[in-house]
Amino acid sequence: MTINGSLLIAGSQKRGTAGEFSGVEAISGKSLPISFGGASPDDVEAAAAQAWEAFASYRETDLETRARFLETIAEEIEAIGDELVVRAMAETGLARGRLEGERARTTGQLRLFAKEVRAGRFQELRFDAGDPSRKPVPKPDLRLRNIPVGPVAVFGASNFPLAFSAAGGDTASSLAAGCPVVVKAHSAHPGTSELVGRAVQRAVASAGLHPGTFSLLFDTGFEVGQSLVADPRIRAVGFTGSRRGGTALMDIASRRKQPIPVYAEMSSINPVILFPGALKSRAADIAASFVSSLVLGAGQFCTNPGLILAVGNEDLDAFIAKAAELLPGVGPQAMLTPSIAKAYSEGVARLQRHPEVRAVAAGKSGSEFEGTAALFETSADAFLAHHELQDEVFGAAGLVVRCSDLAQLEQVLDSLEGQLTIALHIAGEDEPEARRLVPKLEMLAGRLLVNGFGTGVEVSPAMVHGGPYPATADGRSTSVGTLAIYRFLRPVSYQDFTSALLPDALR
Repeated sequence: MTINGSLLIAGSQKRGTAGEFSGVEAISGKSLPISFGGASPDDVEAAAAQAWEAFASYRETDLETRARFLETIAEEIEAIGDELVVRAMAETGLARGRLEGERARTTGQLRLFAKEVRAGRFQELRFDAGDPSRKPVPKPDLRLRNIPVGPVAVFGASNFPLAFSAAGGDTASSLAAGCPVVVKAHSAHPGTSELVGRAVQRAVASAGLHPGTFSLLFDTGFEVGQSLVADPRIRAVGFTGSRRGGTALMDIASRRKQPIPVYAEMSSINPVILFPGALKSRAADIAASFVSSLVLGAGQFCTNPGLILAVGNEDLDAFIAKAAELLPGVGPQAMLTPSIAKAYSEGVARLQRHPEVRAVAAGKSGSEFEGTAALFETSADAFLAHHELQDEVFGAAGLVVRCSDLAQLEQVLDSLEGQLTIALHIAGEDEPEARRLVPKLEMLAGRLLVNGFGTGVEVSPAMVHGGPYPATADGRSTSVGTLAIYRFLRPVSYQDFTSALLPDALR
């Protein structure tokens, strides 16, 4: 396969002329071979215009053609072979096993959406027959279907170079809904994105679709992403990244003449509640599982368990002692980018300097491009008094909050912002109290789990990867699982249409 740093616009390739940048080897910070040209305003215009032109035909593709198209993307990605994994390893510092698993996840979710398209459930077809004899007024004939919203701008994520990037979940669900996609590739893994983008281009051609169904652009700053969101032909946005980035895009979208939804996944510290019975019976085992989850992938998961809540007693002491025993044996891990490594180091340093925070333990230190796992402790009183302790530290850092009793633990819960996940560790004796808290927890997070940790998000029809703000911009949505398709659909009702005028699916 070829990586040459080109923009991929509607079936063609061209060199971007708005500056250039290179991929960076995550472990060393050194530039990788091949530079990438940034898209110009004319390139953004061309990609958006082609996507809008493609929408007219792509939205009407029959379900089998659309499903087969998604399957072909998966096949083309697999056909790239080891080159894709090797390039992603260099650009992200992630291990081979992790990336091979992520590739399987990416192709698997494409095939899952193909299955969903064939089933046709997402159309939500509804028929309510008219009754002209009804008194005092005739009843109209009403039929309803979901239609695609239009072209979608997808922003690649730094932490998932395959599953949340050029052909990841946002792209797959947009295409499944019938929406052309313009991807703004993430600068952290441009070569990986180009390889996958070319695979999608080949699938578009193989399916005989309008070439504007897919484009991929590079950016040397923020202008391309901002211009895409502002373009009137873009009708929705999929984003995974920082709160600052997500809210900036939301602001642009809201100021448009026709505002559009921005489905942004942004910030979560994913509380873990350790109930008294669970701590008493298995504190050491929970601590071992927690450390494994905390350091997985250098902690660079949006579902990383960053906050531990428990009543302070000798059982919590045992949990902390076991975690403190295990963490020093954890080696440093490469962070995704030098800037992420720097931000993580600064976040850990802020906790170390905080007068109300105690450092519990840390892993082995490494280079400036690697992250060192860290665990801290504070009191519930301090946590409630210092809102900055809720700030996400993106990486393998955790904060234990010691509560005086379950009532104060509940106060801490009441102070939290929206989350992606909340985990409950319980024993049988804890079930009544856990059951009482569930309605409160439902209002805080999109996924609740028992006796586990949020890392590892199953691609499933029953999965929700979303939550109240700031976990996501719209807590009614998910970016993982088949429900993700509904972000890019809207309902239309057809009243008293003749058969000739009705869409085929509603006849």
